[in-house]
Amino acid sequence: MAQFQGIEREMAELMIEVLNLEDISLEEIDPEEPLFGDEGLALDSIDALEIALAVSQNYGLQLKSDDPDNARIFSSLRALCAHIEQYRA
Repeated sequence: MAQFQGIEREMAELMIEVLNLEDISLEEIDPEEPLFGDEGLALDSIDALEIALAVSQNYGLQLKSDDPDNARIFSSLRALCAHIEQYRA
């Protein structure tokens, strides 16, 4: 498993809490694996909304549902955290 960089550990902990992922430990999260679909964390669109709300509350960054870059932004924990670090208030 890849090592956490920057805010990745903090964001992984936040996702476990916000999404009630009690059956997933921090050590099981690979920051490069997909967040959505059949691989990685296998999250869904409701999870994306909850993540966006948590990002807004914790980092002051608004993630919009109509952003054409969402596929890239939400492709992995690493991509999401890179986006947050680049654009947060």
